[in-house]
Amino acid sequence: MFQASLFFGWFALIALVAVGWRGARRRELAWQRLAEGGGMLADGERVRIGTRRLHRHWIWAPWVLGAIASLVVLLVFRLSTPYVIALGLMIGLLASQVESFLAARHAAKLETQLADAIDIMIGAVGAGASVGTAIEAAITECRAPLLPYLEEVAGRIRLGDEAAEVFRSLAQRVPLETFLLFTSALSVHWEVGGKLSSTLTTVGRTIRDRIEVSRRIRSNTAQSQFSTLAIIGLTYFIAVIVWRNGPEQMEEFVRSSVGSWFVAGSVVLQAVGIVWMNLISKPRF
Repeated sequence: MFQASLFFGWFALIALVAVGWRGARRRELAWQRLAEGGGMLADGERVRIGTRRLHRHWIWAPWVLGAIASLVVLLVFRLSTPYVIALGLMIGLLASQVESFLAARHAAKLETQLADAIDIMIGAVGAGASVGTAIEAAITECRAPLLPYLEEVAGRIRLGDEAAEVFRSLAQRVPLETFLLFTSALSVHWEVGGKLSSTLTTVGRTIRDRIEVSRRIRSNTAQSQFSTLAIIGLTYFIAVIVWRNGPEQMEEFVRSSVGSWFVAGSVVLQAVGIVWMNLISKPRF
């Protein structure tokens, strides 16, 4: 009973922290939109036009999944507290890596579509079109997830918003280095002029080089990640062999308080090792 009360208290604390953080984040974004906007409220306060932002929608889902798994293990399988905590942390950490992988894949798709859109804009600008017309040409060939961002940029320019502010707003709403490079080039051209086609050619080549380097880094680190997973799987294989050779001794060790903490600690350390390996293998440039 005490263990169940302790776990429910721990889960409630995490839930309260998550809800509070999410509410504070929403308030921060709301104030930021009011402070950095391009429109005007009735009392003269500026408000931002265009609120579509690139953010991770399911960043909290892995820890909710880990908490649910811990509840199931505690209430259904009646395992001890170390195993409940270890299982919750392991599922939360591993699921967070899956969520991070999906977010990185979404960002990579955005960057690839941006490079394709720049190629279309280069052709339109080379044919004598303006920046707005070039963006419209890219919109006709673009697909989600980049399409809503370009449509918002083109719509705000048509409505008379300052183009430099529109481009800076896009870089703020999509916090990727490639978008910052793209919007900076457009802002500079809009303010000082010059030959845009050559600038966009350089920007597009740079973005594609970044994408290629990122892919090479991921392919080179895949072998080390597979080796890490193989070593972790080997430990469980050895545990099964030891269990089959001496089930009574192994069961006594696992059910003891000291053994349960050792087993739970090793499981948590394995999950932390996987997270650490993924963090140090991410490209930062």
